[in-house]
Amino acid sequence: MSTTSSTHRGALVLIAATQLMIMLDMTITNVALPAIQHGLGFSVTALAWVIDAYILTFGGLLILGGRLGDLLGRRRLFIIGVSLFTAASLLGGLATSPALLIAARALQGVGAALTAPSALAMIAIIFPDGRERHRAMSVYAAMTAAGGASGLISGGILVQYVSWPWVFFVNIPIGIIIALSARIVLPRDTGHPRRIDIFGAISISTAAASFVFGIISGPEHGWGDTRVVVALALAVMALMAFVVTEKTISYPLIPLGFLRHRNRIGSYLVMGLVGGAMVSLLFHLTQFMQAVLHYSPVRAGFSYLPIPLMVATNSIIGPRLIRRFGPRPLLVVGPLLILIGMSGLALVTEHSSYLNILLPLTLVGIGMGQTLMPVTLNAVAGVQPEMTGLASALLTTSNQMGASVVLAIVVSISTTWSQHQVSLASPSAQILTRNVSLYQSALWTGAALVAVAVISSITLIRRAPTSVTA
Repeated sequence: MSTTSSTHRGALVLIAATQLMIMLDMTITNVALPAIQHGLGFSVTALAWVIDAYILTFGGLLILGGRLGDLLGRRRLFIIGVSLFTAASLLGGLATSPALLIAARALQGVGAALTAPSALAMIAIIFPDGRERHRAMSVYAAMTAAGGASGLISGGILVQYVSWPWVFFVNIPIGIIIALSARIVLPRDTGHPRRIDIFGAISISTAAASFVFGIISGPEHGWGDTRVVVALALAVMALMAFVVTEKTISYPLIPLGFLRHRNRIGSYLVMGLVGGAMVSLLFHLTQFMQAVLHYSPVRAGFSYLPIPLMVATNSIIGPRLIRRFGPRPLLVVGPLLILIGMSGLALVTEHSSYLNILLPLTLVGIGMGQTLMPVTLNAVAGVQPEMTGLASALLTTSNQMGASVVLAIVVSISTTWSQHQVSLASPSAQILTRNVSLYQSALWTGAALVAVAVISSITLIRRAPTSVTA
């Protein structure tokens, strides 16, 4: 094995471990929420901010983080981001009050926003060749899906057998190893120094953060609530200010022409819809298994094993399929399998066995494996080196925004429908009726949104990226 090949493999292992840590953190905390509420005395309303504070800063600062990596150097920003994420994890595990934990989660989101775009951008730079890049992207995609499912498993184990602070402490040794190893295995880059569009950065970050805040607050407080209306109005105004700035400034944060690429826009839309549907699936199915099927946290977590197993299998065969058929067929078949799987899960009732969950989850896992690698390839294909961080950040932003928007849509529709069903049920059956109807309507709504992703793949993604070789 050549020295260059060994260096590339070490860099890929490090980037994959980083993506696994970031994605794991997005779900591992969900399992610990009841224990965190009891341990720190969270109110029901404030508890949601343990999740929302992370989503808000992560989603709001991704574009800025990606562009800073392009301008200041990706390795430098990667190390800063991982170090901040690790320190925030320590603060979260040591938190003694709700305010301190929420602050720690917000800092974790900042660290992730600085890290994730640089990690994906470095894959596009380190692995320029088609076949090597396909393999690297398949590993990256596997970590993206496996991290989310693994978080539910490891979170259940840590909460049930140790204590809730360990869902944060588990990041510390991993983060330290990654930050130290990055100086050795990641290539040094100086970035492309130039003036930074400060106003553009502030306006787009304000727009993203305000939009996420409004979306996650809407289902809880009502869409007519003052804080929700103000947040969404601020998002619109900040976005308008951003567009005006980017049109007139000579050093824009996001050149508007960058967003006119049809394949790229299709990839962002598919990632947002599929990623959001998956977050909704994990959120509602986890609660359904524990509240209705009476699974323990550990059993509920292990029930998701088909997803990472199928994604891992696809990481082996996926590059061959890409070389043979190109990414477009997979971007139709993948979301279609997810649609079928989610429809099967929507048929699960309080009388269902795990076998009724196993097959649909397996189809969802295969579909995720077929979707993540080609959608990532599409997003960074043909992008100039100085723009890879931006392309990566926009893809991750679409995933984060998709999670917020889709979850808000699903929660709003499913809550309204479950209230209608409860009104028709007898008093003794109202709790069970609410849980089942909430779950089923949520899964059907998520499936409908995945159907939109299938249509988007067919209509928007027309040709193979230039980096894909036959």
